[in-house]
Amino acid sequence: MSAVQRVLAENIAAVRGRMADAARQSGRAPEDVTLVAVTKYVDVDMAQQVAEAGCLHLGESRPQELWRKAELLVSPRPHWHLVGHLQRNKIRRTLPLVEWIHSADSLRVLDALQAEAESAGCRARVLLEVNVARDQAKTGLLPEDLVPLAQRLSSWNALDICGLMAMSGLGSDRDEARREFAQVRQLRDRMQTQCPPEVALKHLSMGMSDDFAMAILEGATLVRVGSALFEGIDT
Repeated sequence: MSAVQRVLAENIAAVRGRMADAARQSGRAPEDVTLVAVTKYVDVDMAQQVAEAGCLHLGESRPQELWRKAELLVSPRPHWHLVGHLQRNKIRRTLPLVEWIHSADSLRVLDALQAEAESAGCRARVLLEVNVARDQAKTGLLPEDLVPLAQRLSSWNALDICGLMAMSGLGSDRDEARREFAQVRQLRDRMQTQCPPEVALKHLSMGMSDDFAMAILEGATLVRVGSALFEGIDT
């Protein structure tokens, strides 16, 4: 094992340990929370080492970079997550490569995903992105728009809309971030009471390197961790 592999393994183990502790504190089993290793700032070789270290859920923000890495990383083959903004003109090429789209941030994107999935004869697993902190620089549906949308979710019948995604505010401190994560969970719970019975919003994609433990305490089922996995490694 090289020095880089050793540091990477130690970082992954540390993150997983913190995840497990937070999951137990929230009354859940560690396996109820999935680590999505965000590889957007590392090259293909490092992403390959992440997968070989056992992190098979990989996340990318830019569709073009996901396309490139998905073509080259085949053994072991990762489960790809798109965690950044998806432009409608990139849906056709992206959809066959990903297992999760975390960033359905508008009705136009949902409609375009529905049309492409229906045309391709496939289903897309989608999370609705909510701009809980109302940051001007971020995309996402506003909280007040989501509950009225709940009854319409089954109309996108080629999509498995299975939860919400959110980021804490750009200027939020730890207490504010935890309140924002709690708001997302509460919003999801309110939506679920209004959803058709076939729609189950069981997933919450919340938390990044600085705040994933707090997100898990507030119900996150997927955490998107990048920099914490690569501390001490020259990327």
